[in-house]
Amino acid sequence: MEKVAVVGCGAYMDSGYGCPGEWRCLKAAAVGDGTFDAPAQVVAFVKCECPGRAVMPTMGMAMKLSEIKPEKIYLSSCLVNAKPGCPYTSADELGKIIEEKTGIPVVQGTHDYH
Repeated sequence: MEKVAVVGCGAYMDSGYGCPGEWRCLKAAAVGDGTFDAPAQVVAFVKCECPGRAVMPTMGMAMKLSEIKPEKIYLSSCLVNAKPGCPYTSADELGKIIEEKTGIPVVQGTHDYH
């Protein structure tokens, strides 16, 4: 089973705007829905907190504490499809930064649930 990490939009998750919580990303990973090709094991779930500067240190700490390196990192659907969009960076830019820093492929979005 593929090991994955998920990065969610903290503003969406905390305020409930379009995302009642992580359960939709976790469900998609567990059953292999959305952008997951098959069921996957989520080994880290971190929030991107405005303005996003802590994403890399938080991801690094999550991998260090879990002692499991994910094979892919997924940017949550709420982060990728945020309306209004993030005022600090685009999902594409954030994905590129994470890929460059970790060497782990980043996937845009997690699910299509509404």
